Amino acid sequence: MTAVFTGLGVLAPNGMSTEEYWQATLEGRSGIGPLARFDPAAYPARLAGQIQAFEARKHLSSRLLPQTDRVTQLALVAADQALDDAGVDPKALPDFDMSVISSNATGGFEFTHREIQKLWTSGPEHVSVYESFAWFNAANTGQISIRHGMRGPGSVVVAEQAGGLDAVAHARRTLRRGTPLTLTGGMESSFDPWGWVAHLSSDRISRSADPGRCYLPFDAAADGYVPGEGGAFLVLEDARAARERGAARWYGEFAGYAATFDPPPGSGRPANLARAIRLALDDAGVTPAEVDVVYADAAGLPALDGQEAGALAEVFGPHGVPVTAPKTLTGRLYAGAGPLDVVCALLSIRDGVIPPTAQVRDVPTDYRLDLVRREPRTAVVRTALVLARGNGGYNSAVVVRATDAH
Repeated sequence: MTAVFTGLGVLAPNGMSTEEYWQATLEGRSGIGPLARFDPAAYPARLAGQIQAFEARKHLSSRLLPQTDRVTQLALVAADQALDDAGVDPKALPDFDMSVISSNATGGFEFTHREIQKLWTSGPEHVSVYESFAWFNAANTGQISIRHGMRGPGSVVVAEQAGGLDAVAHARRTLRRGTPLTLTGGMESSFDPWGWVAHLSSDRISRSADPGRCYLPFDAAADGYVPGEGGAFLVLEDARAARERGAARWYGEFAGYAATFDPPPGSGRPANLARAIRLALDDAGVTPAEVDVVYADAAGLPALDGQEAGALAEVFGPHGVPVTAPKTLTGRLYAGAGPLDVVCALLSIRDGVIPPTAQVRDVPTDYRLDLVRREPRTAVVRTALVLARGNGGYNSAVVVRATDAH
């Protein structure tokens, strides 16, 4: 069974569609700026990647709005984009032949914060009945499946940033078990005060006040990351089913995947990212020399950046493969980051270009990285590796590659 990507949908801080986001990424236009949802003056970090122009009422019915948190509204719109891009009319397909597999790390913070305030100030009778599910990580999967009548196997994966890649991998697993089409991806949004405190509790957030020098993965000045909101959804199909329904395009093939866990802190054992990379390449049946670009996890913390750089040098050799991290323009999107990087990898294959890593200036020589910076790099891209790591020791790796004409 060959799994192919036939549709893409993106909502990101620097783009409200796939092509708008991709153009902004190639041009180096950032979506990072001062927090705008509330006054952040009392907090030690005040920058985030935010989707500024999104108005849910322009895309969704008035019935859905009171049922859903902002993150679910974003997920619904990105899912609609992906289905439209794939030319899929869910009403024309058997409902059990379509499934939804998504990832979300933070849940519906804004919805819950609002309802808990009602509980404290007005009493339980004023709390929305939708609070029972709108806060839940699985709400995106549920609402998308209801909206489109997708009654095949549905799941949600929660593994911080690694979860977005794990969800796409689980979508391939679902195809292998007999479901012809899966809508998959990840989405995040948690920028109310309660959600912001949750971000800060990780002690991994940059305190920089400069939007142009705040998220610096693989830079000698790295001091943390900037949280972002958004993500991507993709239509993944069994190639035979896609051909039979007349899919207009195949962006690429889901070729390989692996996940590993790091040993406990203080154990003295090394991280397992290199092992995840090797296993994913083995699953895809490709050698390190065949990989044309790596989309990095890009933690923005010296210890974690050093681990990732070391793993890449171990597998590919020093300066052995172009590496990039376009998420420096959006912030770290948690579960949305991996699927968005998969979109970038597929567009790199389509357009023959690798986007740059913005902001980064001074890469330590001992990282031994060929980091793409300053300008996009023209390249023939046939095979791409996407990496994501989650707080808690999760490592995930996905290989996508070009497909022959169908």
